[in-house]
Amino acid sequence: MNAIKPPTLLNEWLETLLSIPTELPKRPIKQSNTKTNTSKGVSSMRLLKLLLILCLFQFHQLGSEAIQPAELAPAPSPWPEQFHAVLYMNTSLGHQQITDLWYDWPKGRNVNIMQKQLGELLYDVEWDNGTSFYYTLGANGVCMTMSFEVGIPRPDWLNGASYLGREYTDGYLCNLWEKVDFIWYYEDVVTRVPVRWDFYDGISTHVMKYEVGAVLEDSQVQAPLYCFQERKEFLRTVFEPPKVKDVTE
Repeated sequence: MNAIKPPTLLNEWLETLLSIPTELPKRPIKQSNTKTNTSKGVSSMRLLKLLLILCLFQFHQLGSEAIQPAELAPAPSPWPEQFHAVLYMNTSLGHQQITDLWYDWPKGRNVNIMQKQLGELLYDVEWDNGTSFYYTLGANGVCMTMSFEVGIPRPDWLNGASYLGREYTDGYLCNLWEKVDFIWYYEDVVTRVPVRWDFYDGISTHVMKYEVGAVLEDSQVQAPLYCFQERKEFLRTVFEPPKVKDVTE
């Protein structure tokens, strides 16, 4: 079926309407009440013409909206291949922490350096082969090594997320997506920079600083020697690593 083009149709109808006379044709009538009858007829014709024009204009507006293509839902921006972000995190247990996130896709690593409130500085170094090291430094440093089935997130790990619309958060108007009931991701509408993301377990992450292209020195991610010794169990009293869910599928 061919689509109707309201503007063209409207113009044709308006031309027809405009050709309708606003005065009654002159014809012999009785002398009595001539002025009164003519005035009433002219007023009625003008009113009818005006009403028809208004109705057609309304139809045009509705028709134009009906044929407009539906707006496509926006997609989240891929992560830059290398960036640094300072994150303020409120954990599900109500604990506060500041995290330096160093994402480096070319080198296959994702580093989180976490300063817990009034606590120790904890390193979380994740590699693309699925190996992760969780450790603290110093004379009493401890470490735990874990292996996961998945490596670090790909830059496009948010592909396939469901768009939930726009919301204000932290004072910014953001597009909001949800993926596999695991993460809710907020991105600034104007700058396309991530503003916040929340995990299913209640951890809320707020982006305080975002530096595209920043790279952490390799010397900062070398796990200490005791990570390769039999002392892993001691770290469980310091830090319990989060559950990991593959959100890249």
